[in-house]
Amino acid sequence: MNGFAPAAHANTHPTRDIAFEQALARVSPQAQAKAKSTAQDFEAMFLNTMFSQMTSGLKGDGPFGDTPGTGVWRAMQTEQYARSFAQAGGIGISNDVYHTLILQQANNAG
Repeated sequence: MNGFAPAAHANTHPTRDIAFEQALARVSPQAQAKAKSTAQDFEAMFLNTMFSQMTSGLKGDGPFGDTPGTGVWRAMQTEQYARSFAQAGGIGISNDVYHTLILQQANNAG
């Protein structure tokens, strides 16, 4: 035994968020779909900014170089990467944004 306690298994047995479940019941399916789309778009925008910063200092030839034509191509490529990442589940930002949007909409609905 190494003296360390076993890791908690928080991800294998998530707790129920009763407030969120109640909020979902008060928000229409159309509003839920719009909130999901908005949250995913927000994460894609964040990822696009992050990916753009990762490649901003690259110099040289080729697709990641610093030639006149590659700037536009790289911008479009990073945007598509960001959208693909967000649609595939992203890094978790959209889940938190969606959760917050639903809670706010339910509170505004009364």
